[in-house]
Amino acid sequence: MAPVKYRTADVDGFKVFYREAGPADAPKLLLLHGFPSAGHMFRDLIPLLADRFHMVAPDLPGFGQSEMPPRNKFSYTFDNIAHVIERLTEVIGYDRFAVYVFDYGAPTGFRLAIRHPERITAIISQNGNAYEEGLSDGWTPIRAYWQNPSQANRETLRAFLTPETTHWQYTHGVPDQTMVSPDGQNLDNFYLARPGADEIQLDLFGDYRSNVALYPSFQEYFRTYKPPTLAVWGKNDPFFVPRGAEAFKRDNPGAVVRFLDTGHFSLETHAREIAESIRDFLK
Repeated sequence: MAPVKYRTADVDGFKVFYREAGPADAPKLLLLHGFPSAGHMFRDLIPLLADRFHMVAPDLPGFGQSEMPPRNKFSYTFDNIAHVIERLTEVIGYDRFAVYVFDYGAPTGFRLAIRHPERITAIISQNGNAYEEGLSDGWTPIRAYWQNPSQANRETLRAFLTPETTHWQYTHGVPDQTMVSPDGQNLDNFYLARPGADEIQLDLFGDYRSNVALYPSFQEYFRTYKPPTLAVWGKNDPFFVPRGAEAFKRDNPGAVVRFLDTGHFSLETHAREIAESIRDFLK
Protein backbone atom coordinates (compact mmCIF):
# COMPACT_ATOMS: atom_id res chain seq x y z
CA MET A 1 0.00 0.00 0.00
CA ALA A 2 1.43 3.37 -1.04
CA PRO A 3 2.08 5.68 1.92
CA VAL A 4 0.10 8.85 2.42
CA LYS A 5 2.17 11.95 3.12
CA TYR A 6 0.86 14.92 5.06
CA ARG A 7 2.19 18.27 3.92
CA THR A 8 1.63 21.98 4.33
CA ALA A 9 2.28 24.40 1.46
CA ASP A 10 2.91 28.11 1.72
CA VAL A 11 0.52 29.60 -0.83
CA ASP A 12 1.37 33.30 -1.02
CA GLY A 13 1.55 33.37 2.77
CA PHE A 14 -1.53 31.17 3.29
CA LYS A 15 -0.81 27.77 4.87
CA VAL A 16 -2.68 24.98 3.07
CA PHE A 17 -2.58 21.46 4.48
CA TYR A 18 -2.91 18.55 2.06
CA ARG A 19 -2.66 14.80 1.80
CA GLU A 20 -0.56 13.33 -1.00
CA ALA A 21 -0.20 9.77 -2.26
CA GLY A 22 0.74 7.84 -5.38
CA PRO A 23 3.65 7.87 -7.82
CA ALA A 24 4.82 11.37 -8.74
CA ASP A 25 4.80 10.48 -12.46
CA ALA A 26 1.27 9.00 -12.43
CA PRO A 27 -1.81 10.83 -13.77
CA LYS A 28 -2.83 13.55 -11.34
CA LEU A 29 -6.11 13.59 -9.40
CA LEU A 30 -7.11 16.57 -7.25
CA LEU A 31 -9.61 15.68 -4.50
CA LEU A 32 -11.79 18.54 -3.23
CA HIS A 33 -13.91 17.98 -0.12
CA GLY A 34 -17.17 19.58 1.00
CA PHE A 35 -18.97 20.95 4.06
CA PRO A 36 -18.37 20.47 6.94
CA SER A 37 -15.53 18.10 6.26
CA ALA A 38 -11.89 18.22 5.12
CA GLY A 39 -9.44 16.08 3.19
CA HIS A 40 -9.90 13.29 5.72
CA MET A 41 -13.14 12.40 3.92
CA PHE A 42 -10.91 10.72 1.30
CA ARG A 43 -9.11 8.52 3.85
CA ASP A 44 -10.70 5.31 2.49
CA LEU A 45 -10.56 6.25 -1.20
CA ILE A 46 -6.91 7.29 -1.42
CA PRO A 47 -5.41 3.84 -0.62
CA LEU A 48 -7.66 2.25 -3.23
CA LEU A 49 -6.29 4.47 -6.01
CA ALA A 50 -2.72 5.22 -4.90
CA ASP A 51 -1.21 2.63 -7.26
CA ARG A 52 -2.81 4.33 -10.26
CA PHE A 53 -2.88 8.10 -9.54
CA HIS A 54 -0.83 10.83 -7.97
CA MET A 55 -3.43 12.33 -5.62
CA VAL A 56 -3.55 15.55 -3.67
CA ALA A 57 -6.40 16.23 -1.21
CA PRO A 58 -6.16 19.74 0.29
CA ASP A 59 -8.15 21.09 3.19
CA LEU A 60 -9.96 24.17 1.88
CA PRO A 61 -9.12 27.49 3.56
CA GLY A 62 -10.85 27.63 6.94
CA PHE A 63 -11.38 23.85 7.01
CA GLY A 64 -9.48 21.00 8.60
CA GLN A 65 -5.78 21.62 9.15
CA SER A 66 -5.49 24.49 6.68
CA GLU A 67 -5.08 27.99 8.01
CA MET A 68 -8.23 29.62 9.40
CA PRO A 69 -7.45 33.34 9.59
CA PRO A 70 -10.04 35.60 11.21
CA ARG A 71 -12.72 37.07 8.98
CA ASN A 72 -11.16 40.56 9.12
CA LYS A 73 -7.98 39.10 7.61
CA PHE A 74 -9.52 36.83 4.95
CA SER A 75 -12.89 37.14 3.25
CA TYR A 76 -14.52 33.71 3.20
CA THR A 77 -16.02 33.55 -0.27
CA PHE A 78 -15.93 30.74 -2.79
CA ASP A 79 -14.00 32.98 -5.19
CA ASN A 80 -11.27 33.43 -2.60
CA ILE A 81 -11.22 29.74 -1.68
CA ALA A 82 -10.90 28.78 -5.34
CA HIS A 83 -8.08 31.30 -5.82
CA VAL A 84 -6.10 29.74 -2.95
CA ILE A 85 -6.60 26.22 -4.31
CA GLU A 86 -5.71 27.37 -7.83
CA ARG A 87 -2.47 28.85 -6.50
CA LEU A 88 -1.81 25.65 -4.52
CA THR A 89 -1.90 23.62 -7.73
CA GLU A 90 0.64 26.01 -9.23
CA VAL A 91 2.89 25.99 -6.16
CA ILE A 92 3.08 22.17 -6.03
CA GLY A 93 3.38 21.73 -9.81
CA TYR A 94 -0.05 20.30 -10.47
CA ASP A 95 -0.23 21.42 -14.10
CA ARG A 96 -2.80 19.02 -15.60
CA PHE A 97 -5.13 16.95 -13.51
CA ALA A 98 -8.49 15.28 -13.16
CA VAL A 99 -10.59 16.79 -10.40
CA TYR A 100 -12.87 14.96 -7.96
CA VAL A 101 -15.47 17.37 -6.61
CA PHE A 102 -17.94 16.95 -3.77
CA ASP A 103 -20.34 19.50 -2.26
CA TYR A 104 -18.30 22.72 -1.67
CA GLY A 105 -15.51 21.17 -3.71
CA ALA A 106 -17.70 21.44 -6.82
CA PRO A 107 -17.95 25.24 -7.08
CA THR A 108 -14.27 25.34 -6.14
CA GLY A 109 -13.20 22.86 -8.81
CA PHE A 110 -15.53 24.21 -11.48
CA ARG A 111 -14.07 27.69 -10.96
CA LEU A 112 -10.64 26.23 -11.64
CA ALA A 113 -12.03 24.60 -14.79
CA ILE A 114 -13.58 27.72 -16.30
CA ARG A 115 -10.47 29.76 -15.53
CA HIS A 116 -8.02 27.18 -16.90
CA PRO A 117 -9.84 24.58 -19.02
CA GLU A 118 -6.53 23.42 -20.47
CA ARG A 119 -5.51 22.10 -17.04
CA ILE A 120 -8.51 19.81 -16.51
CA THR A 121 -8.23 16.28 -17.89
CA ALA A 122 -11.50 14.93 -16.45
CA ILE A 123 -14.18 15.58 -13.83
CA ILE A 124 -15.50 13.16 -11.23
CA SER A 125 -18.51 14.63 -9.45
CA GLN A 126 -19.67 12.89 -6.29
CA ASN A 127 -22.77 14.87 -5.35
CA GLY A 128 -21.05 17.98 -6.67
CA ASN A 129 -23.79 20.14 -8.16
CA ALA A 130 -23.86 22.60 -11.07
CA TYR A 131 -27.59 22.79 -11.88
CA GLU A 132 -30.55 24.50 -10.23
CA GLU A 133 -32.63 21.31 -10.48
CA GLY A 134 -30.02 19.55 -8.36
CA LEU A 135 -30.85 21.69 -5.32
CA SER A 136 -33.43 20.15 -2.99
CA ASP A 137 -35.93 21.87 -0.73
CA GLY A 138 -33.33 21.49 1.99
CA TRP A 139 -31.84 24.72 0.67
CA THR A 140 -34.96 26.73 1.55
CA PRO A 141 -33.61 28.36 4.76
CA ILE A 142 -30.33 29.18 3.02
CA ARG A 143 -32.19 30.70 0.05
CA ALA A 144 -34.16 32.79 2.54
CA TYR A 145 -30.87 34.16 3.85
CA TRP A 146 -29.77 35.00 0.29
CA GLN A 147 -32.97 36.94 -0.30
CA ASN A 148 -32.90 38.68 3.07
CA PRO A 149 -29.52 38.53 4.83
CA SER A 150 -30.99 39.58 8.16
CA GLN A 151 -29.46 38.57 11.47
CA ALA A 152 -32.56 36.50 12.21
CA ASN A 153 -32.17 34.50 8.99
CA ARG A 154 -28.45 34.09 9.66
CA GLU A 155 -29.14 32.77 13.16
CA THR A 156 -31.60 30.22 11.74
CA LEU A 157 -28.74 28.64 9.79
CA ARG A 158 -26.84 27.78 12.97
CA ALA A 159 -28.95 24.62 13.06
CA PHE A 160 -26.75 23.30 10.23
CA LEU A 161 -23.67 23.56 12.48
CA THR A 162 -24.77 21.31 15.35
CA PRO A 163 -23.34 17.82 16.03
CA GLU A 164 -26.84 16.41 15.54
CA THR A 165 -27.06 17.86 12.03
CA THR A 166 -23.59 16.58 11.15
CA HIS A 167 -24.63 13.09 12.23
CA TRP A 168 -27.83 13.42 10.20
CA GLN A 169 -25.86 14.47 7.11
CA TYR A 170 -23.69 11.35 7.43
CA THR A 171 -26.52 8.89 8.03
CA HIS A 172 -29.60 10.20 6.19
CA GLY A 173 -30.43 7.94 3.28
CA VAL A 174 -27.99 5.20 4.30
CA PRO A 175 -29.83 1.84 4.37
CA ASP A 176 -27.40 0.31 6.89
CA GLN A 177 -26.22 3.01 9.25
CA THR A 178 -23.86 0.63 11.04
CA MET A 179 -21.59 1.06 8.00
CA VAL A 180 -21.04 4.76 8.82
CA SER A 181 -17.96 5.26 11.00
CA PRO A 182 -18.24 7.90 13.74
CA ASP A 183 -14.67 9.04 13.05
CA GLY A 184 -15.27 11.45 10.16
CA GLN A 185 -18.30 13.14 11.65
CA ASN A 186 -16.64 13.52 15.07
CA LEU A 187 -13.62 15.15 13.46
CA ASP A 188 -15.90 17.47 11.48
CA ASN A 189 -17.64 18.47 14.72
CA PHE A 190 -14.27 19.17 16.33
CA TYR A 191 -13.38 21.59 13.53
CA LEU A 192 -16.84 23.22 13.61
CA ALA A 193 -16.49 23.87 17.35
CA ARG A 194 -13.34 25.99 17.00
CA PRO A 195 -13.74 29.63 18.00
CA GLY A 196 -14.90 31.66 15.00
CA ALA A 197 -15.60 28.65 12.78
CA ASP A 198 -19.36 29.15 13.06
CA GLU A 199 -19.28 32.67 11.64
CA ILE A 200 -17.03 31.54 8.79
CA GLN A 201 -19.47 28.80 7.85
CA LEU A 202 -22.40 31.20 8.03
CA ASP A 203 -20.51 33.54 5.66
CA LEU A 204 -20.09 30.68 3.22
CA PHE A 205 -23.79 29.76 3.43
CA GLY A 206 -24.51 33.32 2.37
CA ASP A 207 -21.94 33.32 -0.41
CA TYR A 208 -23.18 30.03 -1.88
CA ARG A 209 -25.55 32.14 -3.95
CA SER A 210 -22.46 33.15 -5.99
CA ASN A 211 -22.10 29.51 -7.02
CA VAL A 212 -25.68 29.33 -8.27
CA ALA A 213 -25.08 32.55 -10.21
CA LEU A 214 -22.13 30.83 -11.92
CA TYR A 215 -24.08 27.70 -12.90
CA PRO A 216 -24.62 29.03 -16.47
CA SER A 217 -20.86 29.60 -16.81
CA PHE A 218 -20.10 26.10 -15.52
CA GLN A 219 -22.64 24.66 -17.96
CA GLU A 220 -21.14 26.61 -20.85
CA TYR A 221 -17.77 25.10 -19.96
CA PHE A 222 -19.28 21.59 -20.06
CA ARG A 223 -20.84 22.29 -23.48
CA THR A 224 -17.76 23.91 -24.98
CA TYR A 225 -14.98 21.65 -23.71
CA LYS A 226 -16.91 18.44 -22.99
CA PRO A 227 -14.46 17.19 -20.36
CA PRO A 228 -14.73 13.46 -19.66
CA THR A 229 -17.23 13.48 -16.79
CA LEU A 230 -18.27 10.83 -14.30
CA ALA A 231 -21.14 11.71 -11.95
CA VAL A 232 -21.24 9.12 -9.18
CA TRP A 233 -24.07 10.12 -6.87
CA GLY A 234 -25.55 9.07 -3.57
CA LYS A 235 -29.15 8.97 -4.76
CA ASN A 236 -30.60 9.61 -1.28
CA ASP A 237 -28.70 12.88 -0.74
CA PRO A 238 -31.03 15.34 1.07
CA PHE A 239 -29.30 18.40 -0.45
CA PHE A 240 -28.19 17.48 -3.98
CA VAL A 241 -30.80 15.32 -5.67
CA PRO A 242 -30.31 12.92 -8.62
CA ARG A 243 -31.62 15.41 -11.17
CA GLY A 244 -28.38 17.34 -10.64
CA ALA A 245 -26.38 14.32 -11.75
CA GLU A 246 -28.57 13.59 -14.76
CA ALA A 247 -28.29 17.22 -15.89
CA PHE A 248 -24.61 16.80 -16.76
CA LYS A 249 -25.66 14.78 -19.80
CA ARG A 250 -27.68 17.69 -21.13
CA ASP A 251 -24.57 19.79 -21.69
CA ASN A 252 -22.11 16.93 -22.10
CA PRO A 253 -23.86 13.92 -23.67
CA GLY A 254 -20.81 11.72 -23.09
CA ALA A 255 -21.04 12.10 -19.32
CA VAL A 256 -21.37 8.86 -17.35
CA VAL A 257 -23.91 8.90 -14.51
CA ARG A 258 -24.03 6.22 -11.81
CA PHE A 259 -26.24 6.18 -8.72
CA LEU A 260 -25.47 4.56 -5.40
CA ASP A 261 -27.99 3.56 -2.74
CA THR A 262 -26.59 5.85 -0.07
CA GLY A 263 -26.69 9.44 1.11
CA HIS A 264 -24.61 12.63 1.01
CA PHE A 265 -21.27 11.26 2.22
CA SER A 266 -21.11 8.37 -0.25
CA LEU A 267 -17.46 7.56 0.49
CA GLU A 268 -18.39 6.52 4.02
CA THR A 269 -20.23 3.48 2.67
CA HIS A 270 -19.19 3.07 -0.98
CA ALA A 271 -15.51 3.97 -1.25
CA ARG A 272 -14.66 0.72 -3.02
CA GLU A 273 -17.47 1.05 -5.56
CA ILE A 274 -16.48 4.66 -6.28
CA ALA A 275 -12.83 3.68 -6.67
CA GLU A 276 -13.78 0.96 -9.15
CA SER A 277 -15.91 3.43 -11.11
CA ILE A 278 -12.99 5.87 -11.29
CA ARG A 279 -10.61 3.13 -12.44
CA ASP A 280 -12.99 2.06 -15.19
CA PHE A 281 -13.69 5.65 -16.20
CA LEU A 282 -10.09 6.85 -16.32
CA LYS A 283 -8.49 3.87 -18.00
